[in-house]
Amino acid sequence: MKPQLLKVPVATECSFSVRQDVVQYFYNKWHYHPEIELVYIEEGRGTQFIGNSIQNFEAGDILVIGSNLPHYWRCNQEYFERDDLVAKATVVHFQECFWGSTFLKLPENRRIYHLIEQSKRGIRLNGRVKEKIKYLLKQLLVETGSSRIILLLQILTDIAHSEDLEYLSNVDYPRYFDETDTERINKIYTYSLANFQRKVTLEEIAAVAHMSPNSFCRYFKSRTGKAYFQFLLELRVNNACKLLVEEKLSIAQVCFESGFNQFSGFNRYFKQITGKSPTQYQRSFVKGV
Repeated sequence: MKPQLLKVPVATECSFSVRQDVVQYFYNKWHYHPEIELVYIEEGRGTQFIGNSIQNFEAGDILVIGSNLPHYWRCNQEYFERDDLVAKATVVHFQECFWGSTFLKLPENRRIYHLIEQSKRGIRLNGRVKEKIKYLLKQLLVETGSSRIILLLQILTDIAHSEDLEYLSNVDYPRYFDETDTERINKIYTYSLANFQRKVTLEEIAAVAHMSPNSFCRYFKSRTGKAYFQFLLELRVNNACKLLVEEKLSIAQVCFESGFNQFSGFNRYFKQITGKSPTQYQRSFVKGV
């Protein structure tokens, strides 16, 4: 289940890249790169996979993704079907040592060094720091010369001093990359996202991966640190979270729309994964807590 190594282009006159992407849908390819990535989702909604973390993403999200941490964004299905929707993001890529090999080791940069280390789990910004970084990223898109470096340093400093950071992937996330399996994870994820609302059998998903059921179970667990059906449960709960926040369906309807056959099981697994009951989760968003 090898993510694809992505080569990030950088203009020869620049030490790091910053760009704004406006596309029909985001980057439905499981990939990684040595550069650290700072991404601001300006438009778009869907599901993100960062390491072994599964979450919804939406406009306004800002994330820091560390060096060689596999990640994958998949916009909701309507982005593949409607011409009036676009996905838009500001994306920054920089090497950890683009300042030189000793810069981050300076005493004054301890917090930034710690941020870079923690970014290997993936980080999502919350609270007030998110609004400040949005403004600075807009500036970074048009900044030139040495001011670009100063502004990136300011962005990282502000993030490093914030307490409103959410760490995404597990510390012990496996980082085993098999060069022969570049496309396999994409097939598994794409199929799972398209079919999680119904029963998916082990034989069925193993066939997608062109493996026997027993081999697939060992394979998926060794590469992700979780069993496939735990992954499928997390997809279903993640979808339920999105529907609960939208408040268009009853909780019972959310249960069945997310692929659960029994309401009792839905409540149990939802609380197991989120730490809250569906009702508590929905109320927390209504109250903004």
